Amino acid sequence: MSEKKHIFNAKHVAIIGLGLIGGSVARGIYRAGFRGELVGAVENEADVKRALTLGLVDACHTDIASAVGQADLIVVAVPPAALAEVLAQIAAHAPRDAIITDTGSSKQSVVALAQAHLADRLAYFVPGHPIAGTENQGLDAGFNTLFDGRRVILTPSQDTAASALDCVVGLWKELGASVIEMDAAHHDDVLAATSHLPHVLAYTLVDTLAALSERQEIFAFAAGGFADFTRIASSDARLWRDIVVANRGPVLDVLDTYIERLARIRSAIADDDHDTIDGVFGRAKAARDEYGADRRESAS
Repeated sequence: MSEKKHIFNAKHVAIIGLGLIGGSVARGIYRAGFRGELVGAVENEADVKRALTLGLVDACHTDIASAVGQADLIVVAVPPAALAEVLAQIAAHAPRDAIITDTGSSKQSVVALAQAHLADRLAYFVPGHPIAGTENQGLDAGFNTLFDGRRVILTPSQDTAASALDCVVGLWKELGASVIEMDAAHHDDVLAATSHLPHVLAYTLVDTLAALSERQEIFAFAAGGFADFTRIASSDARLWRDIVVANRGPVLDVLDTYIERLARIRSAIADDDHDTIDGVFGRAKAARDEYGADRRESAS
């Protein structure tokens, strides 16, 4: 049986937030040959001018009402702290049958906000999360290939309209991504371990080293491994604060597990316990090598 073809048939698309993710969605839509109207909403007039100069959208506004008034698809790409107000504005000003999706890194918190603000149009809301990004931010940070070969997780409910889900799946496929559907709670557990915990560790490591009296010498002699491990600590600090707080339950669970295992390896080092250290390092190397091989295979 052939795979169902999902068709992205929106004619009026509004993107709320034109930073790395929203800006890359805009650029990717144009690259895919979009011939409809693309409208953006940003925070201030300076960003309006920059968005138009970059050619990110056909029109841009500082008020959400103007951006969503004619939209049949709305992509919300704003920080977690701004989401409640954005959804309230969409509920007040968007067409009743407009399809709405988001790009947030936690999903249960987003669903709760949608239930509060989009109560009578939840069937047209499709929670989403593209597993893609860089440490860069702002209107200049996006690029039209960001989602090529990347995964996007959608967490629809049993009440989600099939037409809404089909449109959002079609959007991400147009942008070069593969789409996976899963339960919102499962998404949050997985992302707490694979994305949110690594950011907590990177920020904390850099903050710890920066507080040492020898900080200048430490950073001067830092090698490539340090740069690779801590690259994500250059990400937007307030954004990631909001993300880990929004997903605090799963983040705390996986952080507790990590702290417990970290305490074990500390004891092993203190006790000169080669077997335990070898076991941890060996298992980690094998798992990381397998992960790297799987990524290379999927990319080929």
